[in-house]
Amino acid sequence: MSRLLELVCWRLLIQREPHRWGKGMGMPKLLLGIDIGTSSVKGIICDSEGHLVAQAAREHVLHSPQPGWAEESPAGWWESTCEVVRECLSHPAVQSDQIAGVGVTGMVPAVVLLDQDGQPLRPSIQQNDARAIAEIEELRGRVAPQRFFETTGASLSQQSVGPKLLWIQRHEPAIWECTRTILGSYDYVNYCLTGYRAVEVNWALESGLYNLHTQTWSDDLLAAAHVTSDRLPPIRRPTEIIGGVSRAASALTGLRAGTPVVAGTADHVGAALAAGIREDGDLLIKFGSAGDVLYSTQTLVVDPRLYIDYHDIPGQYLLNGCMATSGSLLKWLVQQFFQDDATAAADHHQTLYQFLDAQAEKLPAGSDGLVVLPYFLGEKTPILDPLARGVVVGLTLYHTRYHLYRAVLEGVVFGFRHHVEVLRERGQFPRRVVASEGGAASRLWRQIAADVLNLPVLYLANNPGASLAAAFVAGIGVGVFDTWDAIDRFLSIEDTTHPDATRSAVYDQLFGLYCQLYPQLKGLFPLLRGA
Repeated sequence: MSRLLELVCWRLLIQREPHRWGKGMGMPKLLLGIDIGTSSVKGIICDSEGHLVAQAAREHVLHSPQPGWAEESPAGWWESTCEVVRECLSHPAVQSDQIAGVGVTGMVPAVVLLDQDGQPLRPSIQQNDARAIAEIEELRGRVAPQRFFETTGASLSQQSVGPKLLWIQRHEPAIWECTRTILGSYDYVNYCLTGYRAVEVNWALESGLYNLHTQTWSDDLLAAAHVTSDRLPPIRRPTEIIGGVSRAASALTGLRAGTPVVAGTADHVGAALAAGIREDGDLLIKFGSAGDVLYSTQTLVVDPRLYIDYHDIPGQYLLNGCMATSGSLLKWLVQQFFQDDATAAADHHQTLYQFLDAQAEKLPAGSDGLVVLPYFLGEKTPILDPLARGVVVGLTLYHTRYHLYRAVLEGVVFGFRHHVEVLRERGQFPRRVVASEGGAASRLWRQIAADVLNLPVLYLANNPGASLAAAFVAGIGVGVFDTWDAIDRFLSIEDTTHPDATRSAVYDQLFGLYCQLYPQLKGLFPLLRGA
């Protein structure tokens, strides 16, 4: 059976047998969402009424064998996926034949190289990997930056796939010779589930090899990166069914063979959907390991300082930015300088982060004149400089380590505001701000965000983020949900944090200083490379 005919048969089956796949009495209304994240694989099962039925997670390790490298094991993702799915299916309220559809989300644009047998040839190269600095400059010499931007809607950066593939060709030619397929993180798991090779459209868009206007691979950009189109699989939209769970995957996961699997969604795009970001002016700030800013619009607006993604909702877009560090910077700071506070935190019946928040909350806005540039892993948007370094400005003998802790919280939010100012320059004005991910649980960090942005910040209770979006996208794909508004069934606002005018005035002044620091220091950062 041809691939096209098979997909047509899937759609007809769903339409003709709604009792089995989607609408109707007695239908299996459960949906499975899988999230291939930087630090773990997460899975949820939800129903069509807005309830989370089962959840599971397995941690994995990000490897950095050399400075600037970021790699993970695709085989490890699949092993963890199998374990997570089996655990979710073991819930007493779940049976495998109740699962109407499966969606997978993940980091983008990670790079997974497969041989002709579909086996990974090497660890993945992650989206924040910064090894291909020389190849970025090489590609800029082959493709004028303005032409690249006009074609892709974004700027060539350390996140782009083309430079990484050039690096493989140069440094691992035997690997490249054996490469038959290039996939992303969730695309690889989809392949393991179904046996079909495809990439979701936002992996294609963020790869820097895709023409935003023709919505196809760009022959010019492929040629510049010395990549032939036969190594790139078909591009699929999020809700498009790419196949059914194979018998082999069924045996490993416990899912019923034939269960429909959709193309899925990029994790940050899914996080926006799961947070209810779908109207013009909706803004999501993600306090994850990295820091993401996602702005919803129905108008195609591009800026070389930002990324552009397709919203999961057809006809809409997400202007977005990604900071290389956010929660990962705070975690590093705490591990290096605050472990001695663990005992005091326990004495106060608090977690270490709760204790440190309480100490930092006693300090004034602006940390008594301390400003941090949060470029501790280089920086993506809006400065697009992998050589940028973290900077602390204003230290005096008066300052304590708690000043530094608060200044890091403020520095990350200054990074968020930097993106908001770029949006405003493009005529895009946030009207509603939602905070998500682990760092958003900090009441202090949310208050700093409200004060720096001078906007109320909403916080969602118990929001599973991208994994929920993956399940919901699957639900749209198989007909369990009729409208995108149905995502509201899963959303609950726990808290709204309002800005304080006095603190906002302080932050306005310090943000002006923050914006001056990088341009003045930019020329010095390359001198530190290799030092």
